[in-house]
Order: sequence, then C-alpha cells, then structure tokens
Amino acid sequence: MKTLHKKRKISLITLAIGICLHNSPVLAHGHETGKPKLGFKTEQVSGSVYMLSGVGGFTGGNIGLTLGDDGVAMIDNGLPSVLEILRAEIAKTTDKPIDYLINTHVHGDHIGNNEAYGSGQTNVISHQNLRSSLVKKGITTANGETQKAPKDYLPVITFSDEMTIHINQDSAKIKHFAAAHTDGDAVVYFKNANVIHTGDIMFNGLFPYIDSGNGGSFNGVLAALQSIHDMSDEKTKIIPGHGPLASKKDVADTIEMLKGTYTAVKALVEAGKTDEEILAANPLKPYAAYSWNFITSERMTQQILTALR
Repeated sequence: MKTLHKKRKISLITLAIGICLHNSPVLAHGHETGKPKLGFKTEQVSGSVYMLSGVGGFTGGNIGLTLGDDGVAMIDNGLPSVLEILRAEIAKTTDKPIDYLINTHVHGDHIGNNEAYGSGQTNVISHQNLRSSLVKKGITTANGETQKAPKDYLPVITFSDEMTIHINQDSAKIKHFAAAHTDGDAVVYFKNANVIHTGDIMFNGLFPYIDSGNGGSFNGVLAALQSIHDMSDEKTKIIPGHGPLASKKDVADTIEMLKGTYTAVKALVEAGKTDEEILAANPLKPYAAYSWNFITSERMTQQILTALR
C-alpha cells in the first residue's frame, strides 16, 4: 500500500458545528494560547486570483478572490463572527467593493456572511438547489432556532448546470456537480489563471464530510473529484474547501484514499459483517492520517456504510 502523507494541520475547531447546522449564520470560534491572533492569511495563487485562509482559529472555509480593473469577485465568505476581520484583510489588497459573491454550497462556514454582502451592491450567485434549500429550510440562528432566510441572505443569480463570469481578463466558469458534498455544489475554474476552487468537494489531506441530509453522496464526491482531476494539469492550483493550497497530485491522492477506504469497508460488508462488527474492526486504520476531530476514521466508515447499504 502506498505510504500516506503526514496529516496536514489546519484549524477546524468548530467546523463540526458549522456543517451540522446546515447554514448557521452565527458560529463560535476559538484558538489556543500561543497561537496567532484570529484572522486570515492572503496568498496570491496565480494571476488575479488570491486565496484567503484562516489563522489562529476557525474562520470558515477557504475563500477565493479575483481582483482587477473589472472589479472583485469572491468565492465563499466564512463565518459571520469574522466579518470585520475578513473585510479588513481584503482591504489590504483592494479598496474596491465586492461585485460578485459565489456560494460553493449551503454550509454556514462558507456562506455565513451572505446577508452582510447581499444587503449592499454585491450580487450573490449560487446553484439553484442552494437557494431553494435556504428558502425551504431557512437558516439557524445563534440560539439554535430556525427562521426564514432574510431576503439579503438569498442568492439573486442562480444557475442549473454552469455559468461564466468574464472578469479581470479571465473567464470564471462556475460548474455544478450533482449529489457530491451536497446537492448544490459549485466549483469555480479560472481558465487563464489556471486555478480551481472546489468548495467542500475537496478536503485536502482530510477525510471529507458528505452531507447526505443535504443531498450529498460518496459516489458523487468521487465522481466530482475525478472531473476536477481531469480538468486540471500539472500547473493547476487548487483551492480546497479546507486545507492548504493543493495540486492535481493532491486530488489524485484524495481519489486514491477514497477508493481505498471504500474497498476496505466493502470487503467486510460482502463478508457478511454487521455495521457494529465493521466499526470494531477499524478497517480504515491504514488511513488514520486523514482522520480529524469531526470526520474520524469511525465517522468516515459510517459514511461509506451509508453509501454501501
């Protein structure tokens, strides 16, 4: 078996809350003594495209930006608790307002600031299933109650299969992948910059979370990752939903891991083992480096059992 890479360290203190609460607009964050102050790190990925990732605590998923003469487009927007920190970080790179905000999926650690931006001049974009989910299910408040999604929280531009924004001497193709992390996932591909933002279809170096309650599926994630792999080349820079900046090889490693974990669990299912016996056997032990505080080896095994059963 191929030797697994060392687990990449990222701060995911409250991701479990964020993705379980569907699209909670208010989520807690924290950081340990001695760590940097809670904030963001900005990295120029390629051309006009930048990546903002959290430091010192959990700020939400990785954020993408394209900056230039045509304006600013942002991909995802993190937790509402870090809105002003996010705005201050963006202001270090540009003083222009956000013209377009692309939502990759419905979880609150990625779209928690929709209302703040949507109430201004920003046009919020998403797959039609994401908007439908917000309209039907509403949002979860800080005290755990469900309420109707505010008008400014909702995307104003939706698409069914794909759409393109032509901005900053580039074409940002926004493509839907069905039944992957959720049923409303969007991947953004900047053709000229050769950058792909995957949303939570890819957790780089970590077991993925598959939100079956919101239409996600194991096979859908695997198929989407294969498509992302096929549309990239050796120079493509890939911004994952969580984890460090990735490459085509990282996508290939993730696909290999998913296929390996699936095969390991499937063998025990076909041997007639019960779910309890399979969990006790810990078939994903060889992949322990991908385990983290929310999607442990046991939780990943359960996700695969859901796919198999």
